[in-house]
Amino acid sequence: MSRPKPEYVFLDYDQARLDLNYTQSAWAPNADAIIAWYRSASIAAHERLACRSFAYGETPLERIDLFSAGRPGAPLVVYVHGGAWRMLDRLDSAFAAEAFVAAGIDFAVLDFASIPDARLPDMVRQVQRGIGWLLRNSAELGFDSGRVVVVGHSSGAHLVAAALTADTPEHVIPGSVRAALCASGAYDLQGTMLSARGAYLQLSAAEIDAFSPIRHLSRLACPMVVAYGSAETDEYRRQATTFHAALRAAGKQSELVLAEGHNHFEISRTLGESGGLLFCIAMRALQH
Repeated sequence: MSRPKPEYVFLDYDQARLDLNYTQSAWAPNADAIIAWYRSASIAAHERLACRSFAYGETPLERIDLFSAGRPGAPLVVYVHGGAWRMLDRLDSAFAAEAFVAAGIDFAVLDFASIPDARLPDMVRQVQRGIGWLLRNSAELGFDSGRVVVVGHSSGAHLVAAALTADTPEHVIPGSVRAALCASGAYDLQGTMLSARGAYLQLSAAEIDAFSPIRHLSRLACPMVVAYGSAETDEYRRQATTFHAALRAAGKQSELVLAEGHNHFEISRTLGESGGLLFCIAMRALQH
């Protein structure tokens, strides 16, 4: 007997395979250990470094933790954490602060509300609002507003790309960010919504379109680095390569970086390692 043909729900994915591709921990046996490291390394950074915390919006989670390198006019790296749009917060997200501060770079952790306290469109607007607040207050905060690089990992990579492309009242002023580094993100939400994650994202067709960065590249006004690990899921590798190709086709400046041997979680650790892959990319972006 011939086998029944698989029922594809997105590209060449059946439902089980698509769901598995959006379950990164199933592909990374060290996921729990690295997520725990986010918190321990971040708490250590708070204990060892001076940190100022600011509210950029009206809700309690709209906060920015700023770690200063202690020199006026330093560049700034802004970090937007991942967590599948529903986990992690600023106390899990300062793990790279020590590496950047030691290199003379100010480091900001941009926190935001997540599901169920906010929806994905709200998160995009919060990230936009936080970036705008930092830029408007650069003189008081002491960093160089002309040398700001925004970095996001996983769902944070989506939020960074969406913040720079979504047409909302909170939109980021074109040209105000020097560069963006997006690692291991999803840049078209169609597949994401058709996966099991759609049950908690609950996006309308209009919202999928509005907040899928790959569909609004004309609004992107800064160079982009798109990074991903060779041990990512098939879908996350596809998301990265397709996004980069679309950027180049749209005439945008984009660099595609493959982290050989790294899974979805391992690549994020390189942001906190002096000499690590993402750390070096961010440093290079600040200098260009």
